[in-house]
Amino acid sequence: MSKKAERTTAYIIETVAPIFNKHGYIGTSMSDLTEATGLTKGAIYGNFENKEALALSAFEHNRNMLLKAIDDKLSTGTEALARLYSLLNFYKQYDVFTLPMGGCPLLNVGVDAQGNNKLLAAAVKETIKEIEGKIALILENGAKQNEIKLPVPPLQFAKQLFTMVQGAVAMSTMTQDRKYLVNTITYLEFLVKQELKK
Repeated sequence: MSKKAERTTAYIIETVAPIFNKHGYIGTSMSDLTEATGLTKGAIYGNFENKEALALSAFEHNRNMLLKAIDDKLSTGTEALARLYSLLNFYKQYDVFTLPMGGCPLLNVGVDAQGNNKLLAAAVKETIKEIEGKIALILENGAKQNEIKLPVPPLQFAKQLFTMVQGAVAMSTMTQDRKYLVNTITYLEFLVKQELKK
């Protein structure tokens, strides 16, 4: 692939990623994509096999931005608690972080794809597992280094923590009230301290 073709492909993905995320796979029309990119249908499909391939690339683009931000937060500080607090602090501003993306890609694409696109639904599920795995690894290492006490296995705690975070994201999104997000994360900070601090 030439440099120009690579640049065009990257431009298309970056431009359409928020549109797919906001309007969903079915809700995004070809005219939405041509209007946003300023390219013809032929130019778009010259870079992607079909609409599904483009939607998957768009989700992967948003997913990679999210995973990079999570990795950055989970590598802050040296101890497990500091890293968890850094992640929770990120989620207090998550609505601001995801605004340019058109909202939370896990919530939006995950719900939208359930009934109409198995590949997108599977990609969201894998991303959720990956994030839970990253949190579990911090917990496991923290317990091994005797920094924290774990009341349950690391993955179980990670899944519960992430479930509460994503639940707060969902409630905040549906009600357009960020207090759901901020208050839940504040409670989770307290819970993490109560449950994990030695």
